[in-house]
Amino acid sequence: MKTLRLILGDQLNSKHSWYKGNQENVVYCLFEMRQETDYVKHHIQKVIGFFAAMRDFAKQLEANNCKVIYFKLNDKSNTQSLTKNLQFLIKEHAIATFQYQMPDEYRLDEQLITFCKGLTIETETFSTEHFYTKRQDLATFFKGKKQWLMEHFYRDMRKKHAILMVAGQPEGGKWNYDKSNRNQWKGEAEIPPFKAFDNDVSDLVELLESESIKTIGRFDGSIFQYPINRTQALEQLKYFCENLLIHFGDYQDAMHTKEVYLFHSRLSFALNCKILSPKNVVATVLNYWQKHGAQINISQVEGFIRQIIGWREYMRGMYWALMPDYKTQNHLENHNALPDFFWTGKTKMNCLKQAITNSLDNGYAHHIQRLMITGNYMLLTQIAPDEVDAWYLGIYIDAIEWVQLPNTRGMSQYADGGKIATKPYVSSGSYINKMSNYCKDCHYNHKEKVTENACPFNSLYWHFLDDKREKLGGNFRMGMMYSLLDKMNPETLQNIKERALDIIKTPDRF
Repeated sequence: MKTLRLILGDQLNSKHSWYKGNQENVVYCLFEMRQETDYVKHHIQKVIGFFAAMRDFAKQLEANNCKVIYFKLNDKSNTQSLTKNLQFLIKEHAIATFQYQMPDEYRLDEQLITFCKGLTIETETFSTEHFYTKRQDLATFFKGKKQWLMEHFYRDMRKKHAILMVAGQPEGGKWNYDKSNRNQWKGEAEIPPFKAFDNDVSDLVELLESESIKTIGRFDGSIFQYPINRTQALEQLKYFCENLLIHFGDYQDAMHTKEVYLFHSRLSFALNCKILSPKNVVATVLNYWQKHGAQINISQVEGFIRQIIGWREYMRGMYWALMPDYKTQNHLENHNALPDFFWTGKTKMNCLKQAITNSLDNGYAHHIQRLMITGNYMLLTQIAPDEVDAWYLGIYIDAIEWVQLPNTRGMSQYADGGKIATKPYVSSGSYINKMSNYCKDCHYNHKEKVTENACPFNSLYWHFLDDKREKLGGNFRMGMMYSLLDKMNPETLQNIKERALDIIKTPDRF
């Protein structure tokens, strides 16, 4: 009796218990599908990265004597539909049992649940064995509480898993070293060259072109430089510990025109494809730090681990607690269209030019570029959340909806009315100048508000506060800014609003 096991493109966990024991009557299947390339327009490097990692994983399974059916995008038997491909294989191979690991995207979860209801054979679901938490753990943790603060969840995770804890107390005496993670990088700490992998994907480049897959972004050449398998990902993790961890926390919020990655790990793609597990990453970082603690401050380690066991697990928990309604949230009633320059990077605003160009060139931007540059601008210009989601989900190679949606619609755009963020993450040009060198060579002056060369973020910021007062005026974290707004000269405010409305109406002129 044969068992068919489905492996999705973000379920490339070679350490899963599926691959232990007798494999004689088990058939594994992986599919490259138009269903996945076309539901949103993806960055070309994202599509290439997923397909390259899937193909490598299939080869690993075959090398370990597993039977694998792999449909390439142009295979004649490929229907381009997940369920139709499964139906074909179940009939073709006389499958008696169908098994799958629970998807981390709601749409795929619903698709497979509906599919299994229509099957007459036995079906079974499994955990992906990847995350620290189960889908509903976060909702259970916060049950009965008004605010679901990440910090409370993060501290509980530290205690529960004995991470950076000594005798029940946080190691170093603090739970959170975020205040130490806000330095601007000015070249004083040398950044090692980023580690690049020599993954030849010329066949995938040709495939996407021959199949007319519509993508965004740029990819020059035929070498995909991110890790696509466990061996490469472990090598990247080792490189991070030995070369980048020492200053990760210091500059994790910094931005610079000459540096794309700074001290960031570049592990998010491997993590989100489940090539590496978060437990593996955390254990490796902690072991390295314990051996080299004299050279590396605890703030570097805590800042990194917080992103893994705190923010990443929190976002996944919020996703499953709030879907499917979460995807329709638009608390601030924003409805504007995304400017054309988000697809080209052609704007006179240097911060946006840098962040968008990096995204188009590399399928990458770190969290502050996403939150306080592109996301900040989108919120201040009141872009429709659906358009924001589509851009973020498509443009980054690590973007999968469970992590993208709560980060953008919640944290970045405040479209959920404060379920994730306690206030909108908006700022004027002063914050951008503080955390980067973007303002130095910009067409606009970050100190001015209404002149022709005034930074657009300045007028947009004050206009946003005034325009959304009804929804935000009662937010205790916004009190000081509204107090400053109330003291502003009415004529000055009117001039500010007129310039902001001009920017919002014709954004591609700026």
